[in-house]
Amino acid sequence: MRIRSIFGFPVLILSCLLIHPAWPDESGKKPQARQNAFFGLHFDLHPSKTDTELGADVSTENIARLLNRVKPDYIQYDCKGHVGWAGYPTKIGWPAPGIKKDSLAVWRKVTREQGVALFIHYSGVWDSQAIEHHPEWARIDEKGNRDPNNTSVFGVYKDEFLIPQLKEVTSVYELDGVWVDGECWAAQLDYSPRALDAWKKETGLRTAPKDRNDPRWLDWKMFNRRAFENYLCHWVDALHAFNPNLQITSNWMYTSFAPKPLVAKLDFLSGDYSPSLSLDRARVEARYLASTGMPWDLMAWGFDKGKDQGWSIKTPVQLMQEAAVVLMQGGGFQIYHQPTRSGLIVDAIIDQEGQVADFCRARQEVSFKSKTVPQIALLLSSESHWDKSEKIFAPWGGEFDDLEGTLHALLELHYSVDILAEHQLEPRLKDFALVVIPDSHKLADGFKKSLMGYVERGGNLLLLGEKCARLFEPALGVSLAAPPQNITAELATSSGPVSVNGIWQDITLSSARPAGFRHLTRDTGKGPSVAATLTDFGKGKIGAVYGPLAGIFFKSHHPYLRKFIGDIVKELFPEPAVFVDGPATVDIALRTTKSGRLSLHLLNRSNLPLPDRYNFTDFIPAVGPLTVKIKTAKKPQKVTLAPEGPSLQWDWKSGLLSAVVPRIHVHSVIVVE
Repeated sequence: MRIRSIFGFPVLILSCLLIHPAWPDESGKKPQARQNAFFGLHFDLHPSKTDTELGADVSTENIARLLNRVKPDYIQYDCKGHVGWAGYPTKIGWPAPGIKKDSLAVWRKVTREQGVALFIHYSGVWDSQAIEHHPEWARIDEKGNRDPNNTSVFGVYKDEFLIPQLKEVTSVYELDGVWVDGECWAAQLDYSPRALDAWKKETGLRTAPKDRNDPRWLDWKMFNRRAFENYLCHWVDALHAFNPNLQITSNWMYTSFAPKPLVAKLDFLSGDYSPSLSLDRARVEARYLASTGMPWDLMAWGFDKGKDQGWSIKTPVQLMQEAAVVLMQGGGFQIYHQPTRSGLIVDAIIDQEGQVADFCRARQEVSFKSKTVPQIALLLSSESHWDKSEKIFAPWGGEFDDLEGTLHALLELHYSVDILAEHQLEPRLKDFALVVIPDSHKLADGFKKSLMGYVERGGNLLLLGEKCARLFEPALGVSLAAPPQNITAELATSSGPVSVNGIWQDITLSSARPAGFRHLTRDTGKGPSVAATLTDFGKGKIGAVYGPLAGIFFKSHHPYLRKFIGDIVKELFPEPAVFVDGPATVDIALRTTKSGRLSLHLLNRSNLPLPDRYNFTDFIPAVGPLTVKIKTAKKPQKVTLAPEGPSLQWDWKSGLLSAVVPRIHVHSVIVVE
């Protein structure tokens, strides 16, 4: 290894092409492999042409203070953002004009000394500077306009720029890996000449669909989705061939954004969830990622902003609540911050990240790489998502309202829930006592056949909406009347009436029995119509709701509606493995630790931030006492509450463990041995 200068900046390089093993520091400490990494930090700047002080305040002392306090397993630092300017003195692309010091070289020096892995943040498909210099690299929209930001995955950008630049930066700085941003969620439908040539070669068609009115619209979207995945496989394979030790991911790929089987050889999965809708988005993403079988982590934004305001740092306890959502599903956690434009990590960020790191580390042993104890499977339907979403890979546009509404209701009812797509759920159907489908409008025939076989053999199925109910009409013990209609309706629940205006399907009962009624007015003594049914099917049962309850619950979280859904779930799943008597603000997850101990995670969601009026919180009121009952075949030897440590008062009788948890502040875990 030797030192030379690039554009006047000293950087560490090798005298020959570097394919390095995981290196130890001077004291022999090796960085944690990403698949085993639990806690990390992310810093990006997205350098621009207006920057004047990049790296000016980067110092070994500042970085060392951060690493000594937080003790992360890895750092992800800025390299190239969406605008396309590089934050290091690249020879391949366009270094930002305001570079004063090579920040990556300093970060590499200190992380090596402390045995901390170093990754980079790098923007892929989204590269505005590359398109400015090479307009032919851009994707073309349906009107023939050149995209100023997003490159074409059909073009040569990946071979002539992305791959060479990633080879340059990973070898010059001896990086451990890359976290590539601006990828699947930035890709757009592409009408460039190369894309249309490929479409013609595959289909024989000279023109491509422009909107949903074209019968080949879904074919066109899937064609573009396959093209992105081919692009991804190409550059990932090229980098692995160049350096097999590089650990690589593409931000949000193979998550709920792209709910499909893994094809690209990514080393781990990752995504940065919403800065404001943080806890709710993490509740979905963590449960889906935990079902992929891949090493994974989620990134929280360490800052947010109120309406019409700039960015402000979140309080530590707010981030602890967000982190707990991830920890209770067995994943790794990382926090995103931006240094000052000159590269300084201010003390307030170091203090915040240190406190959150302490919170996470205290729970690492009982949370990281835990496995689910299957209870309820909630379907994230790929088939419906591919059809409904107009994006390549992104859930923005209300595609998941029904999914999230269903999840929220089940969690508020204290059920342990896993989220799976069809390809994940089909081979595991027998593991779950209940499968719940939100209002998915499209399912493959083979998957429906598997579901019916599952129910016939004793499984239970809940259909939450008229669209998915219509897909299973022959098995529901009802006949559908006229087409569904948008109506005004009041749902009669055991707690009282609640408004459920929306699209409802009228039915006529045959072998099914009613499980609830709706009415035209709040006077529930008049004009009842069946809102939900239950029917036996083989050895199992099917429940169906014929209106938009999942979406309504997502928008209202009315407790009467939750109770209505809960009454139906109880009919289908009367004996869950865990029962919690506590407020609806407590989420649970029944898991086994990495060492095989049964564990029940308890998350207190009280006072979670609600944008755009209450974006920040510094107070989470504790809840308790909670009565918990868990099925265990044998009498436990020991029952403790982690990380608090003391043994709980508990009793066991006839296969049922009963315990009282005095209080839950943010997150605690009952561990059974």
